[in-house]
Amino acid sequence: MPDIVPCLWFDTQAEEAANFYVSIFPNSKVTNVDHYGEAGPRPAGTVITASFELDGKPFLGLNGGPEFTFSEAVSMQVFCADQAEVDHYWDSLTADGGQESQCGWLKDRFGFSWQIVPTRLTELLQDPDPGRAQRAMGAMLQMNKIVIADLETAADSAGLS
Repeated sequence: MPDIVPCLWFDTQAEEAANFYVSIFPNSKVTNVDHYGEAGPRPAGTVITASFELDGKPFLGLNGGPEFTFSEAVSMQVFCADQAEVDHYWDSLTADGGQESQCGWLKDRFGFSWQIVPTRLTELLQDPDPGRAQRAMGAMLQMNKIVIADLETAADSAGLS
């Protein structure tokens, strides 16, 4: 199978975004930065692409101009083992102008959407007891950042008023 590499279209911030993302995720690095030459269309020396890896997975940031912007139609899911990981990624990605949204979604300061998902949420939503699963879902729908302890409390709250 050929390599499949997500390409993120930025106006001018591809290198800044690459450096930001690799500072957050372990085992990550910027692997290459290319610049426009004399042929343009932007001034020679301006960054055109920044290649980077997040935990060994390749990405490309492209400075393509202001014509296209990010939307929630595309996002990255980050599956987290525990609350400490959820807090780390949530706090890091919303820093310096990022925006919290609902149900574990956020936009980073570049406007790109991320889903910060504790694996415990998936387990609770797939619980064989449909009541537990529904109570966990109801709790998640009320949250911005997912709080595992609150999910578990809600799931276990059958008949409690």
